[in-house]
Amino acid sequence: MEFEDQSSYPTGEPGKEWPCLRQFCVFMENRVGYLHQLLKLLEKFDLRIIALSTVDSVDVAMSRIVLDNYEHAREIFELSNYTFFEKDLIGVELPDDTQPFMRICLSLLQAEVNIDYTYPLLYRRHGRGAIALCVDDIDLGIRTLTEQGHRIITEKDLKDDDEYI
Repeated sequence: MEFEDQSSYPTGEPGKEWPCLRQFCVFMENRVGYLHQLLKLLEKFDLRIIALSTVDSVDVAMSRIVLDNYEHAREIFELSNYTFFEKDLIGVELPDDTQPFMRICLSLLQAEVNIDYTYPLLYRRHGRGAIALCVDDIDLGIRTLTEQGHRIITEKDLKDDDEYI
């Protein structure tokens, strides 16, 4: 896969405090080295990968990626040859509980919010990790989790996490 001249790629804007995280779903051929090329492109522009999940079939792969600066990432993807779309996710800090996942899921279940999928975030703040949730009603999900005392992770938080995971 060849890329156009990348010297004119934009530098991006600082993160904003937005109540959800932005996931990029990037489609590519399922061939040796294609994921490496994608990650190399992101690293070249100092984008930190917060989460990565890849689903593949015989011919096509889709990588779900959360980065520390979605505005910059969007500009990079728009100028690249990748086919992608964006999706809002809820980032939630794991509560200090013996069963933190159960507590989060129970909060959403009580509000009848369906979880489509979830995966861990490479995020740690004050000794706590976090997960990304894709739900069927993001506004209700955020409101429910907030009312139940869960801490929602914003893009700004991704820049302020603990230095060492």
